[in-house]
Amino acid sequence: MNYKQLSEKLKEKKLAPGHRSCSGCGFPSIVRAILASTDKPVVASCATGCLEVTTTIYPFTSWNIPFIHSAFENSAATIAGAETAFRALKKKGKIKEDIKFIAFGGDGGTYDIGFQSLSGALERGHDFLYVCYDNNAYMNTGIQRSSATPFGASTTTAPAGKVLQGKEEFRKDFAKVMIAHNLPYVAQASVHNIMDLTAKAEKALSIKGPKVLLILQPCTLGWKYPPEKTMEIAKLAVETKFWPLYEVVDGKYKLTYKPSKDVPVTEYIKTQGRFKHLLKPENKALIDKIQQHVDSEWEKLLKLCEE
Repeated sequence: MNYKQLSEKLKEKKLAPGHRSCSGCGFPSIVRAILASTDKPVVASCATGCLEVTTTIYPFTSWNIPFIHSAFENSAATIAGAETAFRALKKKGKIKEDIKFIAFGGDGGTYDIGFQSLSGALERGHDFLYVCYDNNAYMNTGIQRSSATPFGASTTTAPAGKVLQGKEEFRKDFAKVMIAHNLPYVAQASVHNIMDLTAKAEKALSIKGPKVLLILQPCTLGWKYPPEKTMEIAKLAVETKFWPLYEVVDGKYKLTYKPSKDVPVTEYIKTQGRFKHLLKPENKALIDKIQQHVDSEWEKLLKLCEE
């Protein structure tokens, strides 16, 4: 799909405007791009979180497709149930058309609270796409740290202060956890590269079985930056190799974007208030630790991709 085709698809407005997401939020772009990536009817489930809260405040909804609000922990189980019912009805001849099933969740409802539900649905082999819009913390409930929160980031439950300098652990490499489920398709994408994201969604929705898309979505509130900087910051995450873009098809890794030059991770870090304490001279060792981690993970990925 090219830009012109995508723009025509986006006119269908499967996610309508008028929702209550924050100015500068990336998930509307993510959801619209994914829903525009198939011509088939779509049924979606969504865990409690920013996406659900801002698009379905009773009695209003922005969803122009069948939509199921699940609990925080079971978006995957909910869509697995819907997909199972569909297969049963199709077998009985009561449904003729093909339907795509997509579950959405933030990192809190995916990496942590919803992990058991997701892992079980993937292991059972349900035919659905799971989409995680990853904003690195529990943004909807007060910016608490999650296992997606990066090392050194300040949150309300891992604040930077006199004793600690933000979160002390590196983020969970969730894409690799998903790859370990031996899925036919897993990909990591970013909201700023809409064509890469759309291509991955198209491919995922064309494959039978369970698929996972992990998408970086900067949060203007939790990351503490001006709303107009969302796409710029998402791009910096990729250019600094902090958030690589790649896909894994039947276990085979492929890099889908390779930065043309080395950009230090400080270029990404200095754009966000959640990291401002790391820029103090006394915290240089923490910056160096982050850079070493980024470099190490990038080299591992290159080997997996046979680059």
